[in-house]
Amino acid sequence: MTAVPFPLPRDACSIAGSLELVGERWSLLVIREVAWGNHRFSDIARGTGAPRDRLTARLNALVTAGVLEKRPYSDSPPRSGYHLTAAGRDLLPVLQALLQWGDKWVAAEPPLRLKHAPAGHPEHAIDAEWICRTCGEPATGSRVTRELTPAGRALSGLPADEDHDHEH
Repeated sequence: MTAVPFPLPRDACSIAGSLELVGERWSLLVIREVAWGNHRFSDIARGTGAPRDRLTARLNALVTAGVLEKRPYSDSPPRSGYHLTAAGRDLLPVLQALLQWGDKWVAAEPPLRLKHAPAGHPEHAIDAEWICRTCGEPATGSRVTRELTPAGRALSGLPADEDHDHEH
């Protein structure tokens, strides 16, 4: 892909905005632990290795942002566990992509593999991949275009009525 001829301000980029919330190391590790069934603070702390104060701050931020929700599991003493919301579940492909990239470029040997076991079919590995929602084809960088939305045009200081600024 070539450079976008219409730069977005950093605070208007969806990637930059997402990284503000989940770009800190402990955030994605918390999401990983909750996705793997660790809902209690102590289990999340053990799985991430995060300092307790940092973990508390991350959990509170993720709950406030609607990525996690607290659900009570004990009345005496009062205790709540953390669970993924729809927004949290939508981050699972991000974790899969990071796992796959890390297996290829970081780990000497992958420490685990994620498998898919549909009913009536043998278990097999899964991959993070861009797939077109309309036609089901894999989408590669050379076949993906970028188009500024009206909001993106406004944030970039461009006239809102132009619709021909595509990046091929």
